[in-house]
Amino acid sequence: MKKFWAWGALIFGLVYFALPLIGMTNFSLKMRRGAYSFDAYVKVLGDPRFQETFLYSVTLALVTIVFGVVLIVPTAYWVRLRLPRLRPYIEFITLLPLVIPAIVIVFGYIRLYNTSSWLPLTGTAMGANVLLMFGYATLALPYMYRAVDTGLRTIDIATLTEAAQSLGAGWVTILSRVILPNVLVAVLSGAFLTFAIVMGEFTMAALLNRPAFGPYMQLLGANRAYEPAALAVIAFGITWGCMALIQLVSRFAPRPASQPR
Repeated sequence: MKKFWAWGALIFGLVYFALPLIGMTNFSLKMRRGAYSFDAYVKVLGDPRFQETFLYSVTLALVTIVFGVVLIVPTAYWVRLRLPRLRPYIEFITLLPLVIPAIVIVFGYIRLYNTSSWLPLTGTAMGANVLLMFGYATLALPYMYRAVDTGLRTIDIATLTEAAQSLGAGWVTILSRVILPNVLVAVLSGAFLTFAIVMGEFTMAALLNRPAFGPYMQLLGANRAYEPAALAVIAFGITWGCMALIQLVSRFAPRPASQPR
């Protein structure tokens, strides 16, 4: 009986999620009357605005990932190595982006860094890009921090640090050549999640008036019929591609070390 309910729940979940995707994909292929075709996809992929916004979001996602790694890996490492009592507070801070809406964060940015403030970042394209990158890093903070922290649990960082220091390594060398390679799988998991977040985010990019992929999807959906469905399928494929890569790299993650009694 338990297996019956388990399989029933699985089938229900698959049907619940698969039917809308199948319907959307089927609709995106009906741009040509009376026949299935990839005209909507060809039109979307050939749109210069799609290429511009997609490239912009991919570039910003990569920059956000690099910034997140530089910020999170040393922080999580130092908290676990030297400041374990601060760990609950750090975890609480990293959870705040889940309860604070993105629109509140971006309005705070606009309020603090508008053209009449002491640091008018919103007055230039580069300044707005920097603010948007910080906003994306904030949204990805819960996922990146927990991925890295989970990776650090699987290795004995104290022993690795002592061994590296006994060989004369400095802190930068320890982080870049000892710790980071050992948690690379965890970092990649956080990176793929960050990439998916950046590619689909709308609120921050729209309010900061940046040419990102999210606002382009919304604008296209308000004015076209078949192209938005094709674009949604593409975006869905990107997200699930990131999820599949996470599952793939997770297979190579080291197992947690046994704790001494």
